[in-house]
Amino acid sequence: MSATTKLARQKSRRKTAWQLLMNNRLAAAGFYIIAALVVLVLAAPILPIDNPDTIDLVGRLQPALSDGHLLGTDHLGRDILARLIWGSRVSLAVGLSASIIAAFFGSLIGLVAGYAGGRIDNIMMRGIDMLMAFPYILLALAIVAVLGPGLMNALYAIAVVNIPFFARNIRGITVGLAHREFVDAARLSGKSHTSIVLTEILPNVLPIIVITMSTTVGWMILETAGLSFLGLGAQPPQADLGSMLGEGRSLLFTAPSVSIIPGVMVFIIVMSINLLGDGVRDALDPRLRAGALNRPLPVTRIDRSDRSETSASGKGAALSVENLQTGFESTQGIVPAVKGISFAVQKGECLGLIGESGSGKSVTALSLLGLVASPPGVITGGSVAIDGRDIFSMHETEIASYRGSKVAYVFQDPLTTLHPLFTIGEQVAEAVRTHQPVSRNEAHAKAVALLDTVRIPDPAKRAAAYPHELSGGQRQRVGIAMALANDPDIIIADEPTTALDVTVQAEILRLLQALRQERGLALLFITHDFGVVAEICDRVAVMRHGEIVETGNTADILGNPQHPYTQRLIACVPRLGQGKAFLEALRQLPKVEGV
Repeated sequence: MSATTKLARQKSRRKTAWQLLMNNRLAAAGFYIIAALVVLVLAAPILPIDNPDTIDLVGRLQPALSDGHLLGTDHLGRDILARLIWGSRVSLAVGLSASIIAAFFGSLIGLVAGYAGGRIDNIMMRGIDMLMAFPYILLALAIVAVLGPGLMNALYAIAVVNIPFFARNIRGITVGLAHREFVDAARLSGKSHTSIVLTEILPNVLPIIVITMSTTVGWMILETAGLSFLGLGAQPPQADLGSMLGEGRSLLFTAPSVSIIPGVMVFIIVMSINLLGDGVRDALDPRLRAGALNRPLPVTRIDRSDRSETSASGKGAALSVENLQTGFESTQGIVPAVKGISFAVQKGECLGLIGESGSGKSVTALSLLGLVASPPGVITGGSVAIDGRDIFSMHETEIASYRGSKVAYVFQDPLTTLHPLFTIGEQVAEAVRTHQPVSRNEAHAKAVALLDTVRIPDPAKRAAAYPHELSGGQRQRVGIAMALANDPDIIIADEPTTALDVTVQAEILRLLQALRQERGLALLFITHDFGVVAEICDRVAVMRHGEIVETGNTADILGNPQHPYTQRLIACVPRLGQGKAFLEALRQLPKVEGV
């Protein structure tokens, strides 16, 4: 059985939304507590407990663990356990019902206002602002005062005063989504406004609705308890947690258990609902299902079935990779992305790793120092040796020390890797201070010198600029300067010129070539452009579907490619004056499965 088949058959650690929820221990604890309470309160009519409204003045204020009264009795001799169970039943029902009402109307207002915009948005939001102008508990008191005391009236009042929280939250998210590209595409496809709101926007705001709802359920239980505490909610002899607190306040010093027990129950319910809400929010968000629900590891999880030894060609190399295998956990098992590849980069050499998008080039680059996000990433085999030392056998702190010092990365889009709130000089200086014991002034001086090394004009002035104030080529030079900050032995450049125009691309390539020759760096250059490979690389490795299908000197590969896939890749580079012969040449090439 091949290694690929073995990987595909490994059991996944993450399969369903339920398992995602259970991965969050706090959310799981909240779920089990709430589930137990719900079962308990639903079973209240058949439980062997006293009638919660039966008064027994002879047995009033009995302590906990009394005969026949597990939690004691209150000032009227009523069983506290029975009233606690029935009161929790009422409080949970009121809190959940009020939350559903507020979530429905508040989310509806937020979705319509945020999507429609203009006058509709102004009218709806000014009405919401009027509600928010009053302290919500005072507004709830005013509504109950108009409608009259009672549990249902308290429910309506609490629901109304919480509508603005949903409306404001959902409206803010909807405004940000209403003009996104996928919504514009839905409009162009002919979808109606209602369909767009329900199918395009609502799924994106649903996690926000869930987390807001989970929070407001706790608030509403507290607010209902507050109204009942004041005598405006549940009316005697009906019990809820708030009315129990209100009845026990005068006995706080003589019989503290009468008020402490319902207070503890309120705390447990509210905390459990909030913890559960966080977990449900995460489980509902498809963007988090790739592994962000779990605590990210500082190094890609390593679960190697074999530890390949460095081959003869890799001995003495700056970077040697042997039989590297990296996969991603999914519902079908571990899906392999890099399938047993091997290559070596000598000091002062540039190796080009080339292939189409999705061939596994970037995963390979990130795997070298354990930077693949884990979960879901996992290294399942092979070895990576730097100066003869196996990286995957090191402790995670030692692997982290290699990042930025011995091995540095230059990524494709520097605007996504540079922090928008810090100046260029601060970020380059931070790269210096991470690995070198220097003062801030010394680090800043070195940052300016590095900017000058990568040929940024007026480096002292540019050091005070923010990333958005620089051009794409200048930002890429800043990325190279950060990579050079600690004099690394190896630089991994992951398509660093793809987002640049041709003129700037040529300048960046000349810069990398000059730095490699001056410093004797080993350069792993990842690209899908054979024109770039021809200009900068000494050797080239062609990658397809996670495997290296051909490797050799650049001149040999370009002049006489052996693998059909390499032949087709090279043939896809058009030449001036070729005309229709370009397509004809492609048709004559040998077929490659999947191409």
